[in-house]
Amino acid sequence: MKLTGKIALVTGASRGIGFAIAKILSENGALVVITAKNSDRIKQAEVKIPNSFAITCDIRKKNEVQNVVNQTIKKFGKLDILVNNAGIFPRIKQLHEIDEEEWNEVIDVNLTGQFRFTKEAIPYLQKTSGCIINISSDAGLKAYQGFNADAYSASKAALIVLTKCWALEYAKDKIRVNCICPGVVDTDMTKPFLKNQKDIDFMNNEHPLGRIGQPEEIGKAVLYFTSDDASWVTGAVLTVDGGESIK
Repeated sequence: MKLTGKIALVTGASRGIGFAIAKILSENGALVVITAKNSDRIKQAEVKIPNSFAITCDIRKKNEVQNVVNQTIKKFGKLDILVNNAGIFPRIKQLHEIDEEEWNEVIDVNLTGQFRFTKEAIPYLQKTSGCIINISSDAGLKAYQGFNADAYSASKAALIVLTKCWALEYAKDKIRVNCICPGVVDTDMTKPFLKNQKDIDFMNNEHPLGRIGQPEEIGKAVLYFTSDDASWVTGAVLTVDGGESIK
């Protein structure tokens, strides 16, 4: 049990990658606070994840983010791990088709929301020499032909750079900050792009290893970064995408 005695906070944990991350951390000994905007789904996730504590939170609202961190400290007395996973994926459009409200929402959730949680968590992570894992995307590493979700790519690229900035800034406090860049993973978010076998075959073939990823594979990468196995790793960007980004 690599994380016995650790308190972890995972955002966007009601389903998909976030759910898998929280479950794997719990199975490895952590007590896990899980958050999501949808109160019904996060309560359902709490039932399925041992040693978890669910709090509804809209990452766009500062007071709700503060409430999550405050409740975590009130209940457990400390915080060791923050996983910034929450995010949204917009409709794919060209730049001139995106309205400002759409752009702002994606940036607010995928980037400013991560800032909000990190800002609130840092004072407690300083006390435990804790760690932060940011979930970005291979779409933040390179441009893809026909993939014109500009705000999404911009938010994920910025999160990669912020990972390095925060790693450098808080190294003096022995806080490790690392980033994972998944490729296409089999979740509710990607289902609209996998409507039939033709779509599935195409997406599988886009990845050199011949298939899309599973949420648990991202969870295992997070487990590495949160454990003592990564005690000398900070500012790292780990691509977990079946080789898609190296094409």
